[in-house]
Amino acid sequence: MAEKGPVRSRRGRPRQAEVARLAGVSQTTVSLVLGGNKQGIALHEDTRQRVLDAARELGYVPDPAARRLAAARNNLLGVFSFTATFPTAVEHSYYPILVGVEQEAAAQGYDLVLFTASSPGGAQAGAAGALERVRLADGCLFIGRHIPADELHRLVDHGYPAVHIGRRDELEGLAWVGADYVAASAAVVRHLTALGHDHIVLVREDDDAPASTDREQGFRTALGEAGLPGGGDTMRLPGGDATGLHAPDAAAAVIRTADPATDITADWLRARQAEGVTAFVAEETDTGAAWRALLAATEAAGLQAPRDLSLALLGSPPADLGDRPVPTGFDIPRAELGAAAVRMLTAQLAGRQTAEPLVACTFRPGGTAGPPPGSATSQT
Repeated sequence: MAEKGPVRSRRGRPRQAEVARLAGVSQTTVSLVLGGNKQGIALHEDTRQRVLDAARELGYVPDPAARRLAAARNNLLGVFSFTATFPTAVEHSYYPILVGVEQEAAAQGYDLVLFTASSPGGAQAGAAGALERVRLADGCLFIGRHIPADELHRLVDHGYPAVHIGRRDELEGLAWVGADYVAASAAVVRHLTALGHDHIVLVREDDDAPASTDREQGFRTALGEAGLPGGGDTMRLPGGDATGLHAPDAAAAVIRTADPATDITADWLRARQAEGVTAFVAEETDTGAAWRALLAATEAAGLQAPRDLSLALLGSPPADLGDRPVPTGFDIPRAELGAAAVRMLTAQLAGRQTAEPLVACTFRPGGTAGPPPGSATSQT
């Protein structure tokens, strides 16, 4: 009797990978179909049928032991940082957040897995499938100023438990915890206007990170409350006439710079003073670049704060600048942010819908802001 076709020879139980090859789909799709698609992900009916037909042809039977493993949790929480180097150094601004994450995870009986794909030598976080490795953990915390939105959105769409540390409204479905930078930044500007400053400049990096836009919103809000003319005109550096604000009557401006170390110089600072600016505010970022540039420019110009000008920092100073005068600004409760993120993630794992309120920042009087030079208050 002639055979109708080639006989497949196989050792042991057929695997999902074989089903995937025969059906012409990914192994993830096979897992979804054969697992009953409990995540509710949209699948074409013909795709589902191809998987079932391939499984039937191969005689695929789910491994009960593997099923138990897949259904079980291993009490691991992931932490994925999008920074160039994983923030385990004490001086890194994210380090206190990791302390809060570790403490809260331990209190809730979870271990941590640190994913270092963004570090030198690692895979690019934005590459296709680069975040799939986080599935080793039951859920994952993400942190970073700039994120690979498509990759992260794909995880969220597939129902993977994830929380971003820092506001991320722009990525629908992603849970996040954040600090109230709007209110904190407005409080700093109110402090400056109460001291008598009516010409104030905000220096920020030239990007649209939510933490930066929140700080700028607080800056502009306080300006509006004070009734200062100009309302915070925006100027980008470098380009155009870098010696002027392009608005002689403006009381305030937002300076966006891609390279603070190059753009914010002693000459630039003196030019701003000649236009009447008496207070300079910088945003805090991962690197503290804007604040470092303002400090360097002030020193190079032979000026001192608050004698010659006032300086303020919307956040906490870098740890390696601890020997400098404490800047006027606000402190971010980073450990509480980390703990709040863990609470939100573990609530997801427990199937609960929960939200953490914005974490309030604490105003820091510091010693770098005072009345404007030459004012009646400064002379008393």
